[in-house]
Amino acid sequence: MSILKHTAFYCFCVLIVCFFCASCSKEQAVPISLDFSISIVDDDYSVPVKVKVLNQTFGADAYSWTFSGADHETSTSKNPGTLVYSKLGTYTIRLEGSNKDGEIAQKEITFTLDAAVVVDFDTEIETNNFAPASVFMYNKTQGATSYSWTFEGGTPATSTQEQPGVVLFTTPGAHRINLVVGKGRETHELEKIITVAEGLDVAFDWDVAFQDDDLQVPVSLVMRNSSKGVLTYQWSFTNATPSTSTEENPSVTFTKEGTQTITLTVSNGKETKAISKTIALVANTNLRTFTDVKFGINTAHHSNTIGAFFSATTREVYTKESRNTVEGNAIDLVFFGLGEDFSFNKFVAPDDLSSTTFPVLENAQHTRIINSQEQCMCASTLSVSEFDAITTDVLLHNLHLTETNGGALHFTAAIVPRVVLFQTADGRKGAIKIKEYVKDGLNSYILTDIKIQKI
Repeated sequence: MSILKHTAFYCFCVLIVCFFCASCSKEQAVPISLDFSISIVDDDYSVPVKVKVLNQTFGADAYSWTFSGADHETSTSKNPGTLVYSKLGTYTIRLEGSNKDGEIAQKEITFTLDAAVVVDFDTEIETNNFAPASVFMYNKTQGATSYSWTFEGGTPATSTQEQPGVVLFTTPGAHRINLVVGKGRETHELEKIITVAEGLDVAFDWDVAFQDDDLQVPVSLVMRNSSKGVLTYQWSFTNATPSTSTEENPSVTFTKEGTQTITLTVSNGKETKAISKTIALVANTNLRTFTDVKFGINTAHHSNTIGAFFSATTREVYTKESRNTVEGNAIDLVFFGLGEDFSFNKFVAPDDLSSTTFPVLENAQHTRIINSQEQCMCASTLSVSEFDAITTDVLLHNLHLTETNGGALHFTAAIVPRVVLFQTADGRKGAIKIKEYVKDGLNSYILTDIKIQKI
């Protein structure tokens, strides 16, 4: 074959190959499957709204997004991410995709966003929060079209009104108020708590002053108010000073014997309640009586078993250890006894303990004492029967106690009962009746009754 023929054949083959290659390239062009979806973040369609865009396209090499009304309105990214819309309305997201083969596809999604919903309400308690409490509900919610109220413990218990008005709470304690508002596809919720105080209740008692527990006038009381749900107090007292009071827990002194009335009226601004009680007071005898008072012998006192120091003011007998709990000037009598045979016994003045085994008493006061009336040679005496008959201080008041050497002598258990006379430093006159000498070894004691003037 000639060179010319060979060249012609070669060119023909090249043309054939090019034709088939071109045909194959056109048949294999990649199509575009364009798709995307959107999701509303938290299903919150109230502006501002966040919208997530998810590209699900296949076969595209380039993307052109249009987001009219969003925080950014165009993008060429494959995945543009999250968009923010700040105004209500209807919006369209459009995507156009293309590839190098010249394929082009488009898709758009249209959606509507709602106005912003702001849930809010206030509560206003009418008058005060004491039960029963009327509470006005003031709805300040914006952008909602439906309302669902729940009033825990209230009347009514629920409401669908935008402004439910007044709700009554009769039970004290914390009450939840819940409001759920809606607008089409979404709801919003807000909860608040109100506290209702206890309702009005009137009650009281009193504490009697320590020195007046015998209820002999004058008698001082401190009122112990246990009323609940109260704003104001009004007390009234018969034959007392003061006769009225507005204090919560006033102090009062009754000056007249007989049955006296105490009335308490309370109010909480909604209602008023009152209660009255009586107290029976007796005439003033100016006499204080103590029964079965034990005085221990020296060893009983020092072992802290039965004391030998007595105070009419505190009404207690003190041992060696407990004596330090009271001031020395409060001690009125000191008993000094040696041994369970009671062969040596005497009451001594608190400021004259040098003849005893007791240490000196600081701030001690002098008490006049007549241990032995039979050896006193005194002008005033008091028999056992006279002691027993004392119901007022008249007989004691008329006694004139004079200390003598004979009257200061000790006594034994030979005379039972025995009456010992005394007069305290502040002028109170009294008598001790020794009823029994109780033998109990080192813990032996005398059993006594004591009568003494109050002032």
